[in-house]
Amino acid sequence: METVTTTEYDGCGLCFVGARRLSRKTDKTSSPERQQSQILRTVASVGGHVIGWADDWEVSGATDPMTRPQLGPWLRGEMGPYSGTAAATVDRIGRNVRCVLNTQALLTEQGRLIVTGDHDGIWDFSDPNQENDWMLKAWGSQLELRAIQKRNREETVRAREAGQPKQMPSYGYLYIRLVPMGKVDHVEIDPIAAEIIRDVAKRILSDETGMITYTTEAARLSRNRIPSPSDRRAELYGRKPNGAPWVPKSLLKILTSEAALGYLMHGGRPVLGPNGRPVRLAEPLWDQATHNALVAKTAPKGNRTRAPKSVRRMSGLSTCGNCATRLYTVGQKGAVAYGCTGRVRGLPQSQACRPAPTMALHQMDSRSEEWFLNTYGDLEEVKRIYDPGTGFAAQIVTLKADRNRLLKDREAGVYDDPEREAWFYERNRQLGEQIKELAALPDREPGMRMMPTGRRIADVWQVASDDVAKRELLAEFGVQVVLNPRGAKNRLVITGNNPYSFAS
Repeated sequence: METVTTTEYDGCGLCFVGARRLSRKTDKTSSPERQQSQILRTVASVGGHVIGWADDWEVSGATDPMTRPQLGPWLRGEMGPYSGTAAATVDRIGRNVRCVLNTQALLTEQGRLIVTGDHDGIWDFSDPNQENDWMLKAWGSQLELRAIQKRNREETVRAREAGQPKQMPSYGYLYIRLVPMGKVDHVEIDPIAAEIIRDVAKRILSDETGMITYTTEAARLSRNRIPSPSDRRAELYGRKPNGAPWVPKSLLKILTSEAALGYLMHGGRPVLGPNGRPVRLAEPLWDQATHNALVAKTAPKGNRTRAPKSVRRMSGLSTCGNCATRLYTVGQKGAVAYGCTGRVRGLPQSQACRPAPTMALHQMDSRSEEWFLNTYGDLEEVKRIYDPGTGFAAQIVTLKADRNRLLKDREAGVYDDPEREAWFYERNRQLGEQIKELAALPDREPGMRMMPTGRRIADVWQVASDDVAKRELLAEFGVQVVLNPRGAKNRLVITGNNPYSFAS
Protein backbone atom coordinates (compact mmCIF):
# COMPACT_ATOMS: atom_id res chain seq x y z
CA MET A 1 0.00 0.00 0.00
CA GLU A 2 1.03 3.62 -0.48
CA THR A 3 1.65 5.46 2.79
CA VAL A 4 0.41 9.06 2.88
CA THR A 5 3.22 11.61 2.61
CA THR A 6 4.26 12.93 6.01
CA THR A 7 4.96 16.49 7.02
CA GLU A 8 8.08 17.78 8.71
CA TYR A 9 8.44 18.23 12.45
CA ASP A 10 7.66 21.88 13.22
CA GLY A 11 7.57 21.94 17.02
CA CYS A 12 3.87 22.74 17.16
CA GLY A 13 3.38 20.24 19.96
CA LEU A 14 1.10 18.03 17.86
CA CYS A 15 3.64 16.23 15.69
CA PHE A 16 2.65 12.56 15.87
CA VAL A 17 4.27 9.29 14.82
CA GLY A 18 1.69 6.90 13.34
CA ALA A 19 2.12 3.42 14.88
CA ARG A 20 0.69 0.59 12.81
CA ARG A 21 1.06 -3.11 13.62
CA LEU A 22 -0.19 -6.33 12.11
CA SER A 23 0.58 -9.91 13.16
CA ARG A 24 0.18 -11.35 9.68
CA LYS A 25 0.23 -9.39 6.44
CA THR A 26 -0.64 -10.66 2.95
CA ASP A 27 -1.16 -8.94 -0.39
CA LYS A 28 -4.94 -8.96 0.26
CA THR A 29 -4.77 -7.55 3.78
CA SER A 30 -6.81 -4.34 4.11
CA SER A 31 -5.94 -3.58 7.76
CA PRO A 32 -2.94 -1.33 6.90
CA GLU A 33 -5.20 1.00 4.89
CA ARG A 34 -7.86 0.99 7.62
CA GLN A 35 -5.31 1.74 10.32
CA GLN A 36 -3.85 4.56 8.25
CA SER A 37 -7.25 6.18 7.71
CA GLN A 38 -8.14 5.90 11.40
CA ILE A 39 -4.84 7.43 12.48
CA LEU A 40 -5.13 10.33 10.03
CA ARG A 41 -8.69 11.09 11.13
CA THR A 42 -7.76 10.86 14.81
CA VAL A 43 -4.70 13.09 14.44
CA ALA A 44 -6.67 15.64 12.39
CA SER A 45 -9.44 15.71 15.04
CA VAL A 46 -6.96 17.07 17.62
CA GLY A 47 -5.37 19.51 15.15
CA GLY A 48 -2.16 17.58 14.68
CA HIS A 49 -0.21 16.07 11.79
CA VAL A 50 1.82 12.91 11.12
CA ILE A 51 5.60 13.33 10.78
CA GLY A 52 6.47 9.63 10.36
CA TRP A 53 5.17 6.09 10.35
CA ALA A 54 6.28 3.18 12.52
CA ASP A 55 4.95 0.22 10.53
CA ASP A 56 5.55 -3.13 12.22
CA TRP A 57 4.20 -5.81 9.90
CA GLU A 58 4.40 -9.47 10.83
CA VAL A 59 4.87 -8.46 14.49
CA SER A 60 2.83 -10.15 17.21
CA GLY A 61 0.78 -8.06 19.63
CA ALA A 62 2.62 -9.88 22.43
CA THR A 63 5.87 -8.16 21.38
CA ASP A 64 7.07 -5.42 23.71
CA PRO A 65 6.66 -2.05 21.88
CA MET A 66 10.16 -1.09 23.05
CA THR A 67 11.63 -3.94 21.00
CA ARG A 68 9.50 -3.57 17.88
CA PRO A 69 11.67 -2.90 14.79
CA GLN A 70 9.96 0.37 13.79
CA LEU A 71 8.22 1.75 16.90
CA GLY A 72 10.98 0.78 19.32
CA PRO A 73 13.57 3.32 18.03
CA TRP A 74 11.03 6.17 18.42
CA LEU A 75 10.25 5.14 22.00
CA ARG A 76 13.95 4.86 22.80
CA GLY A 77 14.60 8.39 21.51
CA GLU A 78 16.70 7.29 18.54
CA MET A 79 14.62 8.86 15.74
CA GLY A 80 14.60 12.55 16.58
CA PRO A 81 11.98 14.86 18.10
CA TYR A 82 8.24 14.15 18.03
CA SER A 83 5.25 15.12 20.17
CA GLY A 84 3.52 11.78 20.63
CA THR A 85 2.22 8.52 19.22
CA ALA A 86 -1.00 7.86 17.28
CA ALA A 87 -2.56 4.43 16.75
CA ALA A 88 -5.83 3.14 15.33
CA THR A 89 -6.69 1.37 18.60
CA VAL A 90 -4.99 0.56 21.87
CA ASP A 91 -4.38 -3.04 20.77
CA ARG A 92 -2.26 -1.77 17.85
CA ILE A 93 0.20 -0.53 20.48
CA GLY A 94 0.20 -3.94 22.13
CA ARG A 95 -1.89 -6.81 23.47
CA ASN A 96 0.03 -7.33 26.68
CA VAL A 97 -1.25 -5.33 29.67
CA ARG A 98 2.16 -4.84 31.22
CA CYS A 99 3.76 -3.65 27.96
CA VAL A 100 0.89 -1.29 27.13
CA LEU A 101 0.95 0.28 30.60
CA ASN A 102 4.76 0.58 30.51
CA THR A 103 4.60 2.28 27.10
CA GLN A 104 1.96 4.73 28.32
CA ALA A 105 4.01 5.48 31.46
CA LEU A 106 7.16 6.04 29.39
CA LEU A 107 5.50 8.43 26.95
CA THR A 108 3.76 10.31 29.77
CA GLU A 109 7.02 10.72 31.69
CA GLN A 110 8.63 12.07 28.51
CA GLY A 111 5.84 14.61 28.17
CA ARG A 112 4.55 13.04 24.96
CA LEU A 113 0.94 12.63 23.88
CA ILE A 114 -1.09 9.57 22.92
CA VAL A 115 -4.10 9.48 20.62
CA THR A 116 -6.01 6.42 19.44
CA GLY A 117 -9.00 5.97 17.16
CA ASP A 118 -11.03 4.26 19.88
CA HIS A 119 -10.88 7.29 22.20
CA ASP A 120 -12.11 10.88 21.75
CA GLY A 121 -9.30 13.44 21.87
CA ILE A 122 -5.89 13.19 23.49
CA TRP A 123 -5.57 10.71 26.31
CA ASP A 124 -5.37 12.49 29.70
CA PHE A 125 -3.94 10.07 32.22
CA SER A 126 -4.31 12.56 35.07
CA ASP A 127 -8.05 11.84 34.79
CA PRO A 128 -8.80 8.62 36.75
CA ASN A 129 -11.68 7.78 34.42
CA GLN A 130 -9.47 7.93 31.30
CA GLU A 131 -6.70 6.06 33.09
CA ASN A 132 -9.17 3.29 33.99
CA ASP A 133 -10.50 3.27 30.42
CA TRP A 134 -6.94 2.81 29.09
CA MET A 135 -6.34 -0.10 31.47
CA LEU A 136 -9.67 -1.70 30.53
CA LYS A 137 -8.83 -1.51 26.83
CA ALA A 138 -5.38 -2.96 27.50
CA TRP A 139 -6.93 -5.75 29.58
CA GLY A 140 -9.48 -6.50 26.86
CA SER A 141 -6.66 -6.69 24.28
CA GLN A 142 -4.77 -9.17 26.43
CA LEU A 143 -7.88 -11.32 26.91
CA GLU A 144 -8.35 -11.36 23.14
CA LEU A 145 -4.69 -12.30 22.64
CA ARG A 146 -5.00 -15.21 25.06
CA ALA A 147 -8.16 -16.38 23.27
CA ILE A 148 -6.36 -16.24 19.91
CA GLN A 149 -3.39 -18.17 21.31
CA LYS A 150 -5.72 -20.80 22.80
CA ARG A 151 -7.53 -21.23 19.48
CA ASN A 152 -4.22 -21.57 17.65
CA ARG A 153 -3.02 -24.24 20.09
CA GLU A 154 -6.26 -26.15 19.83
CA GLU A 155 -6.19 -25.96 16.04
CA THR A 156 -2.60 -27.19 16.02
CA VAL A 157 -3.56 -30.19 18.17
CA ARG A 158 -6.64 -30.90 16.02
CA ALA A 159 -4.63 -30.71 12.78
CA ARG A 160 -1.91 -32.94 14.20
CA GLU A 161 -4.40 -35.57 15.35
CA ALA A 162 -6.16 -35.43 11.97
CA GLY A 163 -2.87 -35.80 10.09
CA GLN A 164 -3.18 -32.35 8.47
CA PRO A 165 -0.44 -29.75 7.97
CA LYS A 166 -0.67 -26.60 10.08
CA GLN A 167 2.56 -24.65 9.66
CA MET A 168 4.28 -23.50 6.47
CA PRO A 169 5.54 -26.29 4.18
CA SER A 170 9.07 -27.60 4.47
CA TYR A 171 11.44 -26.62 1.66
CA GLY A 172 10.87 -28.91 -1.30
CA TYR A 173 7.11 -29.10 -0.77
CA LEU A 174 4.09 -26.90 -1.49
CA TYR A 175 0.53 -26.80 -0.23
CA ILE A 176 -2.30 -27.35 -2.70
CA ARG A 177 -5.51 -25.46 -1.97
CA LEU A 178 -8.67 -26.02 -3.99
CA VAL A 179 -9.72 -22.40 -3.42
CA PRO A 180 -7.47 -19.36 -2.83
CA MET A 181 -6.70 -18.81 0.86
CA GLY A 182 -8.70 -21.95 1.69
CA LYS A 183 -7.62 -24.91 3.76
CA VAL A 184 -4.80 -27.10 2.52
CA ASP A 185 -6.23 -29.99 0.49
CA HIS A 186 -2.99 -31.93 0.12
CA VAL A 187 0.78 -31.58 -0.10
CA GLU A 188 2.90 -32.04 -3.21
CA ILE A 189 6.58 -31.91 -4.06
CA ASP A 190 7.75 -28.54 -5.37
CA PRO A 191 9.64 -29.69 -8.52
CA ILE A 192 11.96 -26.67 -8.64
CA ALA A 193 12.97 -26.70 -4.97
CA ALA A 194 13.15 -30.50 -4.93
CA GLU A 195 15.63 -30.54 -7.81
CA ILE A 196 17.81 -27.98 -6.02
CA ILE A 197 17.92 -29.73 -2.64
CA ARG A 198 18.34 -33.19 -4.18
CA ASP A 199 21.35 -31.91 -6.12
CA VAL A 200 22.82 -30.50 -2.88
CA ALA A 201 22.31 -33.86 -1.16
CA LYS A 202 23.98 -35.74 -4.04
CA ARG A 203 26.97 -33.39 -4.07
CA ILE A 204 27.53 -33.72 -0.33
CA LEU A 205 27.13 -37.50 -0.26
CA SER A 206 29.34 -38.05 -3.31
CA ASP A 207 32.17 -35.85 -2.04
CA GLU A 208 35.23 -37.61 -0.66
CA THR A 209 37.53 -34.58 -0.60
CA GLY A 210 35.99 -32.65 2.30
CA MET A 211 35.60 -29.65 -0.01
CA ILE A 212 31.81 -29.90 -0.28
CA THR A 213 29.88 -29.33 2.94
CA TYR A 214 26.52 -27.82 3.79
CA THR A 215 28.38 -24.57 4.53
CA THR A 216 30.07 -24.42 1.13
CA GLU A 217 26.81 -25.47 -0.55
CA ALA A 218 24.94 -22.60 1.13
CA ALA A 219 27.61 -20.24 -0.20
CA ARG A 220 27.37 -21.78 -3.68
CA LEU A 221 23.58 -21.45 -3.80
CA SER A 222 23.78 -17.82 -2.68
CA ARG A 223 26.57 -17.11 -5.15
CA ASN A 224 24.50 -18.57 -8.00
CA ARG A 225 21.47 -16.52 -6.88
CA ILE A 226 19.29 -19.55 -6.32
CA PRO A 227 16.29 -18.37 -4.26
CA SER A 228 16.55 -19.19 -0.57
CA PRO A 229 13.65 -21.01 1.15
CA SER A 230 11.98 -17.73 2.17
CA ASP A 231 12.38 -16.30 -1.33
CA ARG A 232 11.03 -19.50 -2.87
CA ARG A 233 7.92 -19.21 -0.68
CA ALA A 234 7.56 -15.60 -1.79
CA GLU A 235 7.70 -16.72 -5.44
CA LEU A 236 5.07 -19.39 -4.84
CA TYR A 237 2.69 -16.90 -3.24
CA GLY A 238 3.23 -14.15 -5.77
CA ARG A 239 5.32 -11.88 -3.55
CA LYS A 240 8.56 -10.13 -4.40
CA PRO A 241 11.64 -12.06 -3.14
CA ASN A 242 13.94 -10.18 -0.75
CA GLY A 243 17.15 -11.70 -2.10
CA ALA A 244 17.93 -13.35 1.25
CA PRO A 245 21.05 -15.56 1.23
CA TRP A 246 21.10 -19.24 2.10
CA VAL A 247 21.93 -19.85 5.77
CA PRO A 248 24.13 -22.92 6.43
CA LYS A 249 22.21 -23.97 9.56
CA SER A 250 18.91 -23.74 7.72
CA LEU A 251 20.28 -25.82 4.85
CA LEU A 252 21.55 -28.42 7.35
CA LYS A 253 18.09 -28.59 8.93
CA ILE A 254 16.46 -29.17 5.53
CA LEU A 255 18.94 -31.92 4.66
CA THR A 256 18.66 -33.79 7.97
CA SER A 257 15.01 -33.25 8.91
CA GLU A 258 12.61 -36.16 8.50
CA ALA A 259 10.26 -33.65 6.87
CA ALA A 260 12.16 -34.51 3.67
CA LEU A 261 10.66 -37.99 3.96
CA GLY A 262 7.23 -36.45 3.49
CA TYR A 263 6.22 -36.81 7.14
CA LEU A 264 3.92 -34.55 9.15
CA MET A 265 6.21 -32.89 11.70
CA HIS A 266 5.73 -31.40 15.17
CA GLY A 267 8.49 -30.24 17.47
CA GLY A 268 11.12 -31.48 15.02
CA ARG A 269 9.81 -35.06 15.08
CA PRO A 270 7.36 -36.99 12.90
CA VAL A 271 3.78 -37.19 14.13
CA LEU A 272 2.74 -40.78 14.77
CA GLY A 273 -0.59 -42.07 13.48
CA PRO A 274 -2.97 -44.58 15.09
CA ASN A 275 -0.76 -47.43 13.86
CA GLY A 276 2.25 -46.01 15.65
CA ARG A 277 4.03 -45.11 12.40
CA PRO A 278 4.82 -41.58 11.12
CA VAL A 279 2.02 -39.83 9.23
CA ARG A 280 3.09 -39.25 5.62
CA LEU A 281 1.72 -36.17 3.81
CA ALA A 282 3.52 -36.49 0.48
CA GLU A 283 6.10 -38.44 -1.49
CA PRO A 284 9.60 -38.27 0.04
CA LEU A 285 12.41 -36.19 -1.46
CA TRP A 286 14.68 -39.19 -0.83
CA ASP A 287 14.47 -42.52 0.97
CA GLN A 288 15.24 -43.42 4.59
CA ALA A 289 18.69 -44.74 3.72
CA THR A 290 19.65 -41.44 2.10
CA HIS A 291 18.31 -39.57 5.13
CA ASN A 292 20.48 -41.67 7.43
CA ALA A 293 23.51 -41.09 5.18
CA LEU A 294 22.95 -37.31 5.18
CA VAL A 295 22.68 -37.22 8.96
CA ALA A 296 25.95 -39.15 9.26
CA LYS A 297 27.79 -37.16 6.56
CA THR A 298 26.86 -33.74 7.98
CA ALA A 299 27.51 -34.65 11.62
CA PRO A 300 30.35 -32.68 13.31
CA LYS A 301 33.74 -34.31 12.87
CA GLY A 302 36.44 -32.79 15.02
CA ASN A 303 39.35 -34.37 13.18
CA ARG A 304 38.46 -33.04 9.74
CA THR A 305 40.04 -30.05 8.02
CA ARG A 306 37.65 -27.20 7.50
CA ALA A 307 36.51 -26.69 3.92
CA PRO A 308 37.89 -23.43 2.47
CA LYS A 309 35.43 -20.53 2.36
CA SER A 310 37.43 -18.51 -0.16
CA VAL A 311 36.32 -18.39 -3.79
CA ARG A 312 39.96 -18.52 -4.97
CA ARG A 313 40.85 -21.55 -7.05
CA MET A 314 43.88 -22.78 -5.11
CA SER A 315 42.61 -22.01 -1.58
CA GLY A 316 43.10 -25.08 0.55
CA LEU A 317 45.15 -26.79 -2.17
CA SER A 318 48.41 -24.83 -1.86
CA THR A 319 51.01 -24.84 0.92
CA CYS A 320 54.31 -23.14 1.72
CA GLY A 321 57.51 -25.00 0.80
CA ASN A 322 59.29 -23.55 3.83
CA CYS A 323 56.87 -24.29 6.70
CA ALA A 324 54.09 -26.38 5.08
CA THR A 325 51.32 -24.02 6.21
CA ARG A 326 48.34 -23.22 4.02
CA LEU A 327 48.75 -20.29 1.62
CA TYR A 328 46.38 -17.33 1.71
CA THR A 329 45.68 -14.53 -0.73
CA VAL A 330 47.74 -11.40 -0.01
CA GLY A 331 48.32 -8.04 -1.65
CA GLN A 332 51.50 -7.75 -3.70
CA LYS A 333 52.29 -4.40 -5.29
CA GLY A 334 48.63 -3.72 -5.95
CA ALA A 335 47.98 -7.22 -7.30
CA VAL A 336 46.50 -10.26 -5.57
CA ALA A 337 48.87 -13.13 -4.87
CA TYR A 338 49.06 -16.41 -2.98
CA GLY A 339 51.52 -16.18 -0.13
CA CYS A 340 52.60 -17.60 3.21
CA THR A 341 51.41 -15.52 6.17
CA GLY A 342 52.42 -18.00 8.87
CA ARG A 343 55.29 -15.93 10.30
CA VAL A 344 53.19 -12.75 10.32
CA ARG A 345 50.40 -14.61 12.15
CA GLY A 346 52.89 -15.87 14.72
CA LEU A 347 52.62 -19.58 13.98
CA PRO A 348 55.42 -21.47 15.81
CA GLN A 349 56.26 -23.64 12.79
CA SER A 350 56.64 -20.55 10.60
CA GLN A 351 59.14 -18.51 12.65
CA ALA A 352 61.99 -19.46 10.28
CA CYS A 353 59.96 -18.97 7.11
CA ARG A 354 62.24 -16.44 5.43
CA PRO A 355 61.69 -15.33 2.78
CA ALA A 356 57.99 -16.14 2.79
CA PRO A 357 57.13 -17.29 -0.76
CA THR A 358 54.50 -15.48 -2.84
CA MET A 359 53.24 -15.87 -6.40
CA ALA A 360 50.75 -13.83 -8.37
CA LEU A 361 47.30 -15.36 -8.28
CA HIS A 362 46.86 -15.51 -12.05
CA GLN A 363 50.30 -17.09 -12.45
CA MET A 364 49.69 -19.95 -10.00
CA ASP A 365 46.22 -20.54 -11.39
CA SER A 366 47.56 -20.64 -14.93
CA ARG A 367 50.48 -22.98 -14.17
CA SER A 368 48.38 -25.38 -12.09
CA GLU A 369 45.69 -25.44 -14.80
CA GLU A 370 48.28 -26.22 -17.48
CA TRP A 371 49.75 -29.04 -15.37
CA PHE A 372 46.32 -30.46 -14.54
CA LEU A 373 45.04 -30.53 -18.13
CA ASN A 374 48.30 -31.95 -19.47
CA THR A 375 48.23 -34.69 -16.82
CA TYR A 376 44.55 -35.59 -16.62
CA GLY A 377 42.78 -33.67 -19.40
CA ASP A 378 42.37 -36.65 -21.76
CA LEU A 379 40.93 -38.99 -19.12
CA GLU A 380 37.24 -39.88 -19.32
CA GLU A 381 35.21 -38.47 -16.45
CA VAL A 382 33.84 -41.08 -14.07
CA LYS A 383 30.99 -39.71 -12.00
CA ARG A 384 30.86 -40.70 -8.34
CA ILE A 385 27.28 -41.42 -7.36
CA TYR A 386 26.43 -42.20 -3.78
CA ASP A 387 24.20 -45.25 -3.51
CA PRO A 388 22.44 -45.21 -0.11
CA GLY A 389 21.73 -48.93 -0.48
CA THR A 390 18.40 -50.48 0.36
CA GLY A 391 18.44 -49.27 3.95
CA PHE A 392 16.67 -52.42 5.11
CA ALA A 393 19.06 -52.86 8.03
CA ALA A 394 18.45 -49.27 9.19
CA GLN A 395 14.69 -49.76 8.90
CA ILE A 396 14.91 -52.95 10.98
CA VAL A 397 16.80 -51.04 13.68
CA THR A 398 14.09 -48.35 13.69
CA LEU A 399 11.28 -50.90 13.89
CA LYS A 400 12.98 -52.75 16.72
CA ALA A 401 13.37 -49.47 18.58
CA ASP A 402 9.62 -48.84 18.10
CA ARG A 403 8.87 -52.31 19.41
CA ASN A 404 11.15 -51.86 22.43
CA ARG A 405 9.44 -48.57 23.22
CA LEU A 406 6.06 -50.32 23.11
CA LEU A 407 7.29 -53.08 25.42
CA LYS A 408 8.63 -50.56 27.93
CA ASP A 409 5.30 -48.70 27.88
CA ARG A 410 3.56 -52.03 28.41
CA GLU A 411 5.74 -52.79 31.43
CA ALA A 412 4.95 -49.33 32.79
CA GLY A 413 1.23 -50.10 32.63
CA VAL A 414 0.37 -47.75 29.77
CA TYR A 415 -1.68 -50.44 27.99
CA ASP A 416 -3.50 -51.97 30.96
CA ASP A 417 -6.86 -50.73 29.68
CA PRO A 418 -8.55 -53.57 27.64
CA GLU A 419 -8.96 -51.45 24.50
CA ARG A 420 -5.41 -50.16 24.62
CA GLU A 421 -4.16 -53.65 25.42
CA ALA A 422 -5.76 -54.96 22.21
CA TRP A 423 -4.11 -52.14 20.24
CA PHE A 424 -0.76 -53.01 21.86
CA TYR A 425 -0.94 -56.67 20.80
CA GLU A 426 -1.99 -55.76 17.25
CA ARG A 427 0.75 -53.15 16.88
CA ASN A 428 3.37 -55.49 18.32
CA ARG A 429 2.28 -58.18 15.83
CA GLN A 430 2.51 -55.72 12.91
CA LEU A 431 6.01 -54.62 13.91
CA GLY A 432 7.13 -58.23 14.17
CA GLU A 433 5.82 -59.02 10.69
CA GLN A 434 7.47 -55.93 9.19
CA ILE A 435 10.80 -56.84 10.77
CA LYS A 436 10.53 -60.41 9.48
CA GLU A 437 9.67 -59.24 5.94
CA LEU A 438 12.60 -56.81 5.80
CA ALA A 439 15.04 -59.38 7.23
CA ALA A 440 14.11 -61.75 4.39
CA LEU A 441 15.03 -59.19 1.70
CA PRO A 442 18.58 -58.95 0.29
CA ASP A 443 20.22 -55.89 1.81
CA ARG A 444 22.58 -53.77 -0.27
CA GLU A 445 25.19 -51.83 1.66
CA PRO A 446 25.62 -48.11 0.92
CA GLY A 447 28.66 -47.00 -1.06
CA MET A 448 30.00 -45.16 -4.05
CA ARG A 449 29.07 -46.30 -7.53
CA MET A 450 31.23 -45.22 -10.48
CA MET A 451 29.62 -44.25 -13.77
CA PRO A 452 31.59 -43.15 -16.88
CA THR A 453 30.02 -40.07 -18.50
CA GLY A 454 31.75 -40.09 -21.90
CA ARG A 455 33.20 -36.59 -21.31
CA ARG A 456 36.89 -35.75 -21.10
CA ILE A 457 38.18 -34.05 -17.96
CA ALA A 458 39.31 -31.16 -20.16
CA ASP A 459 35.70 -30.69 -21.29
CA VAL A 460 34.47 -30.76 -17.70
CA TRP A 461 37.08 -28.12 -16.81
CA GLN A 462 35.99 -25.82 -19.61
CA VAL A 463 32.32 -25.86 -18.60
CA ALA A 464 33.00 -25.41 -14.86
CA SER A 465 30.94 -22.45 -13.71
CA ASP A 466 33.58 -20.70 -11.57
CA ASP A 467 36.85 -21.12 -9.70
CA VAL A 468 35.13 -22.92 -6.83
CA ALA A 469 33.82 -25.58 -9.23
CA LYS A 470 37.31 -25.93 -10.70
CA ARG A 471 38.76 -26.22 -7.19
CA GLU A 472 36.36 -29.10 -6.48
CA LEU A 473 37.64 -30.85 -9.63
CA LEU A 474 41.26 -30.29 -8.60
CA ALA A 475 40.49 -31.64 -5.12
CA GLU A 476 38.89 -34.73 -6.65
CA PHE A 477 42.24 -35.50 -8.30
CA GLY A 478 44.11 -34.77 -5.07
CA VAL A 479 46.00 -31.85 -6.61
CA GLN A 480 48.38 -30.20 -4.15
CA VAL A 481 50.69 -27.27 -4.93
CA VAL A 482 53.81 -26.48 -2.91
CA LEU A 483 55.18 -22.95 -3.42
CA ASN A 484 58.87 -22.29 -2.80
CA PRO A 485 60.62 -18.90 -2.58
CA ARG A 486 62.08 -17.26 -5.64
CA GLY A 487 65.43 -18.76 -6.57
CA ALA A 488 64.47 -22.26 -5.48
CA LYS A 489 65.27 -25.05 -7.94
CA ASN A 490 61.59 -25.98 -8.16
CA ARG A 491 59.52 -22.86 -7.69
CA LEU A 492 56.23 -24.75 -7.94
CA VAL A 493 55.84 -28.43 -7.10
CA ILE A 494 52.49 -29.88 -8.23
CA THR A 495 51.30 -33.39 -7.43
CA GLY A 496 48.05 -35.25 -7.92
CA ASN A 497 46.41 -38.61 -7.65
CA ASN A 498 44.28 -40.18 -10.39
CA PRO A 499 41.02 -41.25 -8.68
CA TYR A 500 40.09 -43.31 -11.76
CA SER A 501 43.16 -45.56 -11.66
CA PHE A 502 40.92 -48.46 -10.59
CA ALA A 503 39.41 -48.46 -14.10
CA SER A 504 42.71 -48.84 -15.96
